[in-house]
Amino acid sequence: MGKLRLGVNIDHVATIRNARGGRHPDPVRAARLAAQAGADGITAHLREDRRHISDDDIRRLIEEIDLPLNFEMAATEEMLEIALRHRPHAACLVPEKREERTTEGGLDVAGQHNMLAPYVRALDKAGMRVSLFVEADPRQLEAAKSLGAPVVELHTGAYCEAEGEERRAHLDRLRKAASEAARLGLECHAGHGLTFDTVGAVAAIPEVMELNIGHFLVGEAIFGGLDSAIKRMRALMDQARSGALGVRSA
Repeated sequence: MGKLRLGVNIDHVATIRNARGGRHPDPVRAARLAAQAGADGITAHLREDRRHISDDDIRRLIEEIDLPLNFEMAATEEMLEIALRHRPHAACLVPEKREERTTEGGLDVAGQHNMLAPYVRALDKAGMRVSLFVEADPRQLEAAKSLGAPVVELHTGAYCEAEGEERRAHLDRLRKAASEAARLGLECHAGHGLTFDTVGAVAAIPEVMELNIGHFLVGEAIFGGLDSAIKRMRALMDQARSGALGVRSA
């Protein structure tokens, strides 16, 4: 079980900026602060409607930030062209609907296998680490493996939104999916909706190598600062991981 990486998603710094226009607050500045606070990477989703991150944000993140950029993108020719032009460290294919407020679930990799295949090939050939954002479903993991994507990111939204027994059931599915991903030879990441209260159980899953967290951290930054929010999240992740290591080695 290697170090658990934290990718900080800066989309919603751009959401606040775009609510009024202008340049403040600057998501690239947020990326710099995230790096100083202990983030291992930066995640940014360039949506078709440009509701938060802009093309210029992507350019500046590539040029000005030393941390690896995880470029979240829909499987469209426009986004592929942008990814191939900038060549970020990683490209994560995600589902995208114009009317949704946020990403509502994972890609149907099994149902869209033939459509996704040329995007995975093109991104991989250009040297990007390709990941697919999927539900904790064995069919989707097997389809991701058959596409040749080296990484899957498990959608944690349903787990975070549930309570009680339902939450425990979602967590069990995430654990089984992470184990299955590792069996298939896929690197396993997770993200969406994670908070201080929900991150520990996911961070303790030994096969999960990276968490991507954004909206919650930006919200917490309003009250206590981005630096403080990221440092606390990093500490909770490390504590959960260290506890999982102790249990496993006992």
